[in-house]
Amino acid sequence: MIVSPLAARMAAEAGIDLRSLQGSGPGGRIIKRDIEAVISKPAVAPAPSYVQQAGASAYRDEPASQIRQTIAKRLVTSLGPVPHFFLTTEIEMDRAAEMRKGINALDPELKISINDIIIKVAAAALIQHPEVNASFQEKIVRYYEHADMGVAVAIEDGLITPVVRAADQKSLSQIAAEVRELAERARSKRLKPEEYTGATFSVSNLGMFGIDEFTAVINPPEGAILAIGAM
Repeated sequence: MIVSPLAARMAAEAGIDLRSLQGSGPGGRIIKRDIEAVISKPAVAPAPSYVQQAGASAYRDEPASQIRQTIAKRLVTSLGPVPHFFLTTEIEMDRAAEMRKGINALDPELKISINDIIIKVAAAALIQHPEVNASFQEKIVRYYEHADMGVAVAIEDGLITPVVRAADQKSLSQIAAEVRELAERARSKRLKPEEYTGATFSVSNLGMFGIDEFTAVINPPEGAILAIGAM
């Protein structure tokens, strides 16, 4: 399913299930006029259903893992105290894709991904713009000498961000190998706390799941996060 970013936003705001639509754009892409057509149709109210509630629902308690506790604490201290503003742009990635293809053709063992390239480029940009590679520490602003990049990885306990330390000083092959190792250890719950805390900036990529655009949550004390959609 291919959806334009504008159509995706309109569908989300109107509560429309994109899976029920047939796109009229090129290649079956769901575009603005497809959403407008659904919105303009009169809504059909569903038949009411009633369930008698005998009492409060039964429940069970499970101890939260250390990783889940850390994730929860980060989220609680993010959107509330941290001022957010969001910027969105589309970037031409043809040359990056060609470079990745060429590198992997020379050495298939490297297995460079588009995400590895984004991490490397973002790390280099942070060194050029130190005001972004910084965090507010009550009475001081802390500027970091290196770009410690948090890389979002989905695990059973939620979303965790293992850290590639000093990514600005590492090659693409080093970043690719480290990201694979960290992701594998994260999914097998073998990461140490210092390996998923203390990043200076994070990258969250949902493009491989066909997501065109999304809003990522900043991980304090980081000052920013980069959300990557589909290419």
